[in-house]
Amino acid sequence: MDPTTDNAGNTGGPGSARDALEALRAEIAKAVVGQDPAVTGLVVALLCRGHVLLEGVPGVAKTLLVRALASALELDTKRVQFTPDLMPSDVTGSLVYDTRSAEFSFQPGPVFTNLLLADEINRTPPKTQSSLLEAMEERQVTVDGTPRPLPDPFLVAATQNPVEYEGTYPLPEAQLDRFLLKLTIPLPSRQDEIAVLTRHAEGFNPRDLHAAGVRPVAGAADLEAARAAVAKTTVSPEITAYVVDICRATRESPSLTLGVSPRGATALLATARAWAWLTGRDYVIPDDVKALALPTLRHRVQLRPEAEMEGVTADSVINAILAHVPVPR
Repeated sequence: MDPTTDNAGNTGGPGSARDALEALRAEIAKAVVGQDPAVTGLVVALLCRGHVLLEGVPGVAKTLLVRALASALELDTKRVQFTPDLMPSDVTGSLVYDTRSAEFSFQPGPVFTNLLLADEINRTPPKTQSSLLEAMEERQVTVDGTPRPLPDPFLVAATQNPVEYEGTYPLPEAQLDRFLLKLTIPLPSRQDEIAVLTRHAEGFNPRDLHAAGVRPVAGAADLEAARAAVAKTTVSPEITAYVVDICRATRESPSLTLGVSPRGATALLATARAWAWLTGRDYVIPDDVKALALPTLRHRVQLRPEAEMEGVTADSVINAILAHVPVPR
């Protein structure tokens, strides 16, 4: 087999890698209806080696979306249902005493995977939430003083419901900032909801993606080739300054108590580059920055209580900033 070809049969060149990642939309659409923006966001996160927070009311296919992505990418995936009694070792793994060898051996936890679905992450206490911090930032976990690297690619897709607050532990700002993107999963349109019900009436089983026809269309080799191509995407000084101006404007907004940090500015530049490459260009334009500004920045700002009471949202503040910051020509 050619060394640039993965198990899904895709070559590792930038052009073919883009085609393979674009094919994800059609493949995931076999299981999930009408969530193209979320699919694109997950692909952007994979290209940037970032993590995603998915927010939506129960029943909008957040879990199914991640499972379908893993199947279409031929990646290993594991799911953790976050509950109030979940311990950090239930996520990272722990040392287990082996009676045969009379020694302790490391038993890897579910975090040792390519795509970790952290379901309802805000239902577990901060101690367990923080067990993901090292994994997300350093791509390793340390147990008993020994660092253990995680597989590559590695992405955490965490879900949370915005309508239930009783018995939840809101993610602290420091952990929210570790997520590259926050994607909101809306309720489907009437036509999409009809399509969902029609599929179920015809026998669609969301627990059996193979029967639904979801097949691997890309793999780790495609991701590696795509990441290398994204890294070569040109960013002009004017675009860099535009990103900085947007982020600095959030720090001066009267509606916010917390603006975007330099880490957030770096994230916006990275996601804009990935989007530019996905759309077929080797350079970034202002529209790329605008396209990714909301999902990249909405969770990195904090509203003033009085602004929140007046109905102001993080999205509306960012949109207002995008409308006022001069666009480079």
